[in-house]
Amino acid sequence: MRRALFIVPAILIAVLALGAVGAFAYDSSNEGHIAAGVSIGGVNVGGMTGDEARQRLADEVTAPLEQPVKIKVADKKYKLSAEDADVQVDSDELVDKALDASRQGSFITRAWRDLTGSGLGLSMPVESSYSKDAVAKLVGQISDDVDQAPKDASVDPGPDGLSTAPGADGREVAADKLQKDIKAALSSPDGSRDLKGKVATVAPTVTEDQLSDKYPLYITVDRSTFKLRLYRDLKLEKTYDVAVGAQGYDTPVGLYNIQDKQVDPAWHVPNSDWAGDLAGTVVPGGASDNPLKARWMGIYNGAGIHGTAEGDSIGSAASHGCIRMQIPDVIDLYDRVDVGTPVYIGDS
Repeated sequence: MRRALFIVPAILIAVLALGAVGAFAYDSSNEGHIAAGVSIGGVNVGGMTGDEARQRLADEVTAPLEQPVKIKVADKKYKLSAEDADVQVDSDELVDKALDASRQGSFITRAWRDLTGSGLGLSMPVESSYSKDAVAKLVGQISDDVDQAPKDASVDPGPDGLSTAPGADGREVAADKLQKDIKAALSSPDGSRDLKGKVATVAPTVTEDQLSDKYPLYITVDRSTFKLRLYRDLKLEKTYDVAVGAQGYDTPVGLYNIQDKQVDPAWHVPNSDWAGDLAGTVVPGGASDNPLKARWMGIYNGAGIHGTAEGDSIGSAASHGCIRMQIPDVIDLYDRVDVGTPVYIGDS
């Protein structure tokens, strides 16, 4: 009886020893293999040797990531190669990590895990890199090529009066989203390599319907016909006869605005030979020798619109650069316009 008691434990020990030897032998035979239940970037590499896993990753991860990303925006096409984007995928490091993880624990736990099919249950993300500067540079180039600034509606003054030009929509690449989509394509072997950038319409700030609000008042001066026209809400309100600068003292052509308004303005006489003894002096407003009668509306560099006592000069080129009006007319115009009113001076 006592002998039997000793035999049973001995048999158990022998079985355990044989099991341990078997487990060790099994584990040793799997050394250099990745454990079951291991994936890298969604690719199952369980049971593979390091070289087999590297080849699988090269085919299913690296190769797709090395394909160019193609982008279409509006009617333009672009391509970003893996070389230009400096795409890097470290498959060797990923496989080494998988092999190291597969050897964790004792040979008994490793053998038990494999024999029971429980697997390691390890999912490793793809570790890739790319040049963010290259992506930003490409998106910047695309924006430069595709973006168009909107064109505001505008007023076109001419000899036949004011005309309007309609505005035009602009367009703008959704640069932030495009940059995000390119980065996603460079990071994922499963992502699409054909991208389409979105383009948003950009409306003009001023439409044709808004022009009359922008230009409630507008003055045009036609030097060749000696006419000053006042427009309200872009519609002709009144026409005045004027005098303009004589030859050599031409009234300046261009688009200006009323910079200041004065009643009975003082005359700051320019230092010019034609001014004679008055050159450089200031003649008080309302004085008999002050040629700026009744009202003054300055427009540019000393030139302005004013009343004159020389009524017979109206309808001719007679001034030293200013625009002369009959006194009743200049008073009437003065009361109708504001500082800031556009003044366009040109010829028919």
